Amino acid sequence: MKKFRLLWKVIKRLNFDTILYGFIGWCFAAAFLILIAEPGITRFRDALWYIFVSSTSIGFGDIVPITFVGRTLTIITTFYALAIAAMFSGVVVSYYLEVIHRRERKEALIIFDKMAHLTDLSQEELQEIEEKIRQVKKNLG
Repeated sequence: MKKFRLLWKVIKRLNFDTILYGFIGWCFAAAFLILIAEPGITRFRDALWYIFVSSTSIGFGDIVPITFVGRTLTIITTFYALAIAAMFSGVVVSYYLEVIHRRERKEALIIFDKMAHLTDLSQEELQEIEEKIRQVKKNLG
């Protein structure tokens, strides 16, 4: 649950949630327009199914647009979905960078806490801190 909250925080920071909500709204609007424009689609759920199949690029072929409006909506929906898929990879990368950043910050806080109490530490703990500082310097340089 903690990881999901962090992912949602990254999604909100990147405004990807707004893009997702816009895409969902587009899908319902496009399904409604497909229902009106396409004579072969008579139920809203069939129009939603068609939009889903088009947006995922599955294209089963069970429903095919025959009007100009239907084909244009299909093209727009497909490009919109492709753009969202491309943006999602950026969200995933940002999420993992945030995880790494938080882990490094946590380790640094532990080191700083130990450094605040140097006189209370054993020789082994001092050597452990020294090794971690070397690793950090190596990663930074």
